[in-house]
Formats: sequence, C-alpha cells, structure tokens
Amino acid sequence: MAKRQLSRRQNWRIGKIQEERAARAAKREEKLVAELEGSELGNEEFGLIIAHFGVQVEIEALDGEHKGQNFRCHLRANLPPLVTGDTVIWRKGNQGNGVIVAQQPRHSELCRPDSRGTLKPVAANVDLMIIVFAPLPEPHANLIDRYLIAAAHANIQPLLLLNKADLLATQADPRVQSLVQTYEDLGYPLLKVSAHEGAGMAQLEQKLKERISVFVGQSGVGKSSLVNRLLPDINTRVGALSELTQKGTHTTTTARLFHFPQGGDLIDSPGIREFGLSHVTIADVEAGFTEFADFLGRCRFRNCSHEHEPNCALLEAVAQGAIHPQRLASFKHIINGLED
Repeated sequence: MAKRQLSRRQNWRIGKIQEERAARAAKREEKLVAELEGSELGNEEFGLIIAHFGVQVEIEALDGEHKGQNFRCHLRANLPPLVTGDTVIWRKGNQGNGVIVAQQPRHSELCRPDSRGTLKPVAANVDLMIIVFAPLPEPHANLIDRYLIAAAHANIQPLLLLNKADLLATQADPRVQSLVQTYEDLGYPLLKVSAHEGAGMAQLEQKLKERISVFVGQSGVGKSSLVNRLLPDINTRVGALSELTQKGTHTTTTARLFHFPQGGDLIDSPGIREFGLSHVTIADVEAGFTEFADFLGRCRFRNCSHEHEPNCALLEAVAQGAIHPQRLASFKHIINGLED
C-alpha cells in the first residue's frame, strides 16, 4: 500500500505543532535552570557531553572532585546547539543534576542536512571517521567517496575499514578487490578486519587509541558487530542482513559516546544509507578527489562536462591510467547532484 502524501498545509500544521511543543519544553527548561541557578551551585568544572536528550544532556566530569562521574545537565538558554563530543563548562546542583554554563571551542564538527535541508551538527571533536564497507552488501564507491569528502570538509581523518574480510576467500568478487586496490593506490589508510572472526581487530584497536572516532557506512556492513567486538559490555543490537534485499536494517537510534577499554572514544551515531553533501561546494568535492589536482582547470572548455569534449584533461588522465574510471564516474555523479 502506497504511503499517503501529506499536503503542504498538513506539513505546515505538523511543523507548527512540533515548534509549539519545543517552545513549551524550552520554557519549562528555562524555569528549571532559573530555579537551579537561584540555589547554590558548585564550582565550574570541565565536562564532556556523552549523550543528548532533547533539552538536556548527559555529561562526564573531566576534572575536579566529580571526575569520571556522569550527570544529567540542563542547558542555559544562551548556549548554541550542543552535541555529543562537545566539551563544556558545567556546575553541579544540589539535587544531583547540573547546569551547562559554557561551550568550549570545537576542533572539528560533523554535520549533515536534516529532512528540511537545514545543516545540523551531529558530533563534535571527532578525530577519526571510520568508513566501513564489506563484500556484502555490495560496496558502492560513490558512497565511500561521499564519506571521504565529508571527512575532508570537516577536517576529520578518514580510515577505510573492510569488514567481513573472511568472505573474500569464499565469495571473492573482482570488483571488491579492484575497489580496495584503487583506494590503497591513492594512499588512503585501509584495514581489513572480520568482526565475526576477530582478524585485524588488534590493529584497529591501535588506530582508535587517544582519538574520538565515529563509524559510518551503509547499513548491513557490520558497524554494530564491530562496536560489539570493541565494546562487549554495551551489547549493541545487531540488525540482520535481509536475504531478500541484501540491505541492512537501521539499528542505532541516538548518538552516545563510549570509552574503549584499550583507550580512545567512540561516538555511536544513527546509521544512514546515504550521506548528504548539500552543505559542500564544488571546490570541496574537487579537493576530496586528490588525484584530480593536476588535471582540474586544464580542460579545453571552461564548462567541460568531462563526458565527450575534446581535450578534456580528466578524460585524457583516465585514458593514461592516472585516474581510475570509477573515480571519474563518482566525481561527475556527485558534482551533478550538487548542481541539481
């Protein structure tokens, strides 16, 4: 049965109701904060946001007498939107909760557009974006390239992670091998692991130390299984791969920060099938295809589409083996999407 489409007025009414609910919740929160600040608060301390619950956040105290303890905190109204991974200054209340009084500067910010196209931060201070793919479901180079562009745009180091590497021996696919070889030739760091068998996990743990990481990738590639292997105590729910569609099911519902036993942190964020790039420019996309640098701007025609024009520098580079055909196809697909 087809999903009923809402009219523009119905969408407006739903949005209006949501705005009114959010305003009422914010007003209640402001009252709670005023009551807290009217009472005796503790000293200012540094904290790390490890989860976000609408108008409140959960923080881990980073210093002072409460170091290592978790507290549910209210937010002052004058603060910018805060996300998991933010470092903040907070003060403890006399009821076991606290108030966030200031945000510390971010060194990186991972954002994605919401359903309305508005850019929203989803994680802060991330150091490493682990781009997970697998032999099954079939990996898509275009999606991997989108993640690489997003990482470069956010000033986050990428790590390509081939999970289910044990399947390569029994279900070898030349396309997967070719894809892996392409990114290795380009110099991207790449690890082959198996969350099921444990192969390569020790090397991955070394990469995670002293960093805040986030796992991204299409559904079904084993992100939750990897998290379960790295953090056995949290028991992340694993979504089974559909035998009919070969697509995974989304299992993570909220962003939360966890500490790895071996060192480092993980922000476990909601799974997404595609990563929107409406917030980046064409120059950002070009910068994400590092091997294109020597050829961009050298085409005969200024508005070259890189399809069939004579003296196209990118097509000539493909013919000479300097650019992989799949990378050019991915580049054009992403650029065309931005222009549309």
